[in-house]
Order: sequence, then C-alpha cells, then structure tokens
Amino acid sequence: MKNSDVTDDPTSLEEKTERCQQLIGYRFRDPALVVSALTHASVASSRTHSNERMEFLGDAILGVVVCEHIFRMYPEYLEGELTKIKSVVVSRRVCAKISKKLGLERCLHVGRGMMRHGMPRSLLSDVFEAIVAAVYLDGGMESAREFILSHIEPEIRMAAEGQSGGNYKSLLQQIAQGDMKGTPVYRLVGESGPDHSKYFEVAAEISGRRFASAWGRNKKEAEQRAAGNALAQIRGEEPPFVSNRFVGQAKDSHDND
Repeated sequence: MKNSDVTDDPTSLEEKTERCQQLIGYRFRDPALVVSALTHASVASSRTHSNERMEFLGDAILGVVVCEHIFRMYPEYLEGELTKIKSVVVSRRVCAKISKKLGLERCLHVGRGMMRHGMPRSLLSDVFEAIVAAVYLDGGMESAREFILSHIEPEIRMAAEGQSGGNYKSLLQQIAQGDMKGTPVYRLVGESGPDHSKYFEVAAEISGRRFASAWGRNKKEAEQRAAGNALAQIRGEEPPFVSNRFVGQAKDSHDND
C-alpha cells in the first residue's frame, strides 16, 4: 500500500476493515480480502492491488445470483422481461444505493482529493461489487447469495412491478404462493355510479386475511389496485390505492345524468 498520508481520512485501514465487517454483518476468515475490496486504485501500490479485480468478479457474481433468483421467482416472465429486470437491478444506481445505505463510504480507502466534492456514485457502486467478491472468495457462493439477496431483493421486487406495468396481481400471486402458502382471491365489495359509468371496489384476500380495498373504473383495474394495496401491507407499508376519488367521480357522473 501507499503511505496513509495520501488520504484525506485519518482513520486507519485496519479500523475501516473492522467497521466494514460490522456494517455488512459478515466476519471474514481472511481479512486481507476485505482490505483488497476497500482499497481504491488511488492508494494502492499498483492497479492489481486495488479493488478493481474484485469489482470485476463481484459484478459477475451479482449478475448470476440476480438472474437465478428472478428466473425462479417469476416463472411466467419471458426472456425479455427477465432481462429488463436484471438490467435495472444490476446497475450502478442500485449498487451505489445499497452501498450508501450500508455506509460503505465510511470504509473506503481512497486517495487525497477523491472526496472533495462528495463520494462519486461510481466508487459506491464499485465497492459494493468488490465486497460481494470478497464475501464469495471468503465464504463461497451461498454466503455471497445470502449477502446479495438480503440487500437487493427489495430492488428486484420494485423492478418487477415497474416492468410488469403495474402488474401487481402477478407479483402478489408469486409472493402469496411462495411466502404465505395461499392464493389471492379478489372480492367485489362495492359498486358506484350508473350502469354506463360504473366504478368497482375490490379487496384482495389471502388465506382469510383481507387487505385494503381499492376502486377502479372496471373490475380488472380494481383488482390490480387491490393487489397493489395487499403488496404494500405485506411489506408493512401504507396501501397506495385507498383514495375515494372514484366514488366521487361516479357520484358526479350520476348527478349529471
């Protein structure tokens, strides 16, 4: 390594190594691996001693784990749909987002001036991929898979929702059958408006548990929105489709007849 006085951060590399292990929740048998993953080329004795090679390997492992997971998770999706999900998830934006959430910028060993204008997103992305490689080399593929999916699975679900154009019903069915051992049922719980401009209220149920209902201009739309509400509640989030605006629209239409 180059002398530590070429960095802006007085924290020693040993301290950063320990901090990293605490932040990611993984204890390395070979600490030299995490040192390599955290060392930027600006402070390495040579490019081969920086985290660039680790980044290369980590990118490949990340791709394999994500591809296998979405292949198994979405058996009804075609190759093009799977490719689009993978391209969103295995991206610099997502890797940098996870890296920042973990606090890995506090562990990076970089040269003087690299942080002058804040941490570049490319550095955040690269260090996450390098850490993936380090975990793989230290603990094998199962350790790497567990580490990756614990942080990236929510991104996979969001990408799948976006790719399916709001196909919440498909995603809810996957989660219900996989995690809840049930199948979603959609109950019509209300209608409003005249026959030519009717709005429908639908609620999703899984194994007897009913989720927040949603209104739609037709039953198909109401079912999609009800599935979206169920997905949010399963994740402990506020249901997004609880507005009564459809009821008001239907009433206004009826009043104008």
